[in-house]
Amino acid sequence: MITKVSKKMNAHKTFDTHSWDGAPKLAVEAIGTFFLVFTVGAAVHSGGTLAPLAIGAVLMVMVYAGGHISGGHYNPAVTLAALVRGRIEPLVAVGYWLVQVVAGLVAALVVRLVVGDAHGDALNPSGHMLADALAVEFLFTFALAYVVLNVATSADHPNNSFYGLAIGFTVAAGAIAVGGISGGVFNPAVLFGGLVMGLFGASTLLYLIVQLLAGAAAGLVFRALNRADA
Repeated sequence: MITKVSKKMNAHKTFDTHSWDGAPKLAVEAIGTFFLVFTVGAAVHSGGTLAPLAIGAVLMVMVYAGGHISGGHYNPAVTLAALVRGRIEPLVAVGYWLVQVVAGLVAALVVRLVVGDAHGDALNPSGHMLADALAVEFLFTFALAYVVLNVATSADHPNNSFYGLAIGFTVAAGAIAVGGISGGVFNPAVLFGGLVMGLFGASTLLYLIVQLLAGAAAGLVFRALNRADA
């Protein structure tokens, strides 16, 4: 999900807003996030039991498709993890966050246009159910960002061929394991898109806090466990 480069290359990475150098990265992030959020909405609307597999699969293929250009984050929490890890510059992170959120909102609008409105009540947990949902959102967002950093940025795994598979299956596993508790969001762009699609209620906005905390925590844990690779 994050561009795999050597430390020497990383030291020279820049994001020049006065040239077209950053445009391909932003375009890739927008495309990947769009298809992720669109797949989430369409799969949930269909009510099929294979929705978690579809979501994990589209993330996997988009990571493989765009990882060499933008790093294939498609998730503001992952971008934050990359920022804390030191693999992305602050200005790049801001650009990624903007296009990820906008792409997610556009995807949500397209879902409502071509698939229709959500069926049933929006997920809107409260009380202990909300506490449970926040806990699992933190855990699996952390797991996702932690896996990304280790398989796609670690010096011990240069140019491996399994990074996209590992990332996609992390999301699929999380959706299957805790989808019934929190909805299996793990991504602020998916959260905002889900709100527009009517999948989530107002209380799920609290997911944003724990998702970002989880991304930051994953970056810190990676740095602590990989001091020579920080």
